[in-house]
Amino acid sequence: MTSAIRLEEPIPISQKAHADTAEPKNTKGEYNPYLAARREWDERYGNLISRERNWRVMAILCSLIALASVGGMIRLSTKTHIVPFVVAMDSLGRTAAAGSAEETSPSDDRLKRATLFNWVEDLRTVTTDGIAQRKAIDRVYAHIASGGQAQAFISEFYRADPPQKRAAAETVSVEVRSVLPTSERTFEVEWVETTRDLYGAVKGQDHWKAAFSIAVSSPTDERMARINPLGIYVTNASWGKVL
Repeated sequence: MTSAIRLEEPIPISQKAHADTAEPKNTKGEYNPYLAARREWDERYGNLISRERNWRVMAILCSLIALASVGGMIRLSTKTHIVPFVVAMDSLGRTAAAGSAEETSPSDDRLKRATLFNWVEDLRTVTTDGIAQRKAIDRVYAHIASGGQAQAFISEFYRADPPQKRAAAETVSVEVRSVLPTSERTFEVEWVETTRDLYGAVKGQDHWKAAFSIAVSSPTDERMARINPLGIYVTNASWGKVL
């Protein structure tokens, strides 16, 4: 008995591969090359475009954060206020005074009064120590405006009553009682002079009152900065004994 074997007709490989590939079709089932090209574009470049967009957004966010940080640091730096705390110690290491240091300038009345306080003491003091007397006179002239009325007035005072000659017979100590401003550049000073002989016995006390005008000029060289760092100069001077 002969059996018939039915052989299926082989399908070509190219046709099978073509059949497995889904072709883009429109709603009517027809092939659409536009849809095929768009899908090819999305598959090839869509991920790259998406990643690039994400990195741009991240870069913008990082830039904004950095800008905000810099702005905050600048704001904090302008608002930072450091106040030094000064502690004065005596010779035994004990605290003599303490407090916050305050910023000041040569225009501060306290500095002007302190300068005149020391200046009057140097001007009127008479001591037997020749070196100390010479230094006091140098400090006096360091705070006198060159070519002004005060320079001529003080020079005449020293010529009329030289402190070195007076020290051969007596000494004079000065106690400044008050330095009061009468205007922005004029001050009234009162002091007491105690005259002693060479043995220390008090010979007398005199009360004096003076009016001084000053000017402020910052030092222009190192030498002036050493002898008059605040740049306070006496421009006019006059005084008299209080009876």
